[in-house]
Amino acid sequence: MTSFNLRRARLRSGEQLREQVELELEPFLLGGQEYLPEPPTVVGDLSITKATTGTVFELSFQASLRGPCFRCLRETTIEESVRAREYQANTPGDDPDLRNEYLHDDELDLTAWARDAFMLELPEKILHAPDCAGLCPVCGKDLNDEPHTHEELGSDPRWAALDELRGQL
Repeated sequence: MTSFNLRRARLRSGEQLREQVELELEPFLLGGQEYLPEPPTVVGDLSITKATTGTVFELSFQASLRGPCFRCLRETTIEESVRAREYQANTPGDDPDLRNEYLHDDELDLTAWARDAFMLELPEKILHAPDCAGLCPVCGKDLNDEPHTHEELGSDPRWAALDELRGQL
């Protein structure tokens, strides 16, 4: 786990600290498939700005993610640019919007923050190409390599009684 100790910053109101940090990225499990960050460690830019009411944290980095295409399971790599911002009020009270969930006892959990920020930047479906045709639902062949159709299959004899009822209605 990568973390940053805020006691090192020693900022006064209006001051800012900028530092390059090494971030450990964890694998993701999406739709039952594992996606691996490549490389598992990246260099990111951390900015901490002390304001009169609290502290603003900013994190930015670029990373790649490798895993199967959602439609055809072909090995896919996508690259994302991540920019995240968090705020911690000096006196947050019970308001969760004024509290930074990655900050615990003056330690900023950069690994969890980077993971969550990276996840939010990912597309809804990871595809090897925007026009991926996927797999054939009948035979399972990759429709990108072999576009085809199947003859209409006859009805399943187990549904014959329901077919008769449909005819009566």
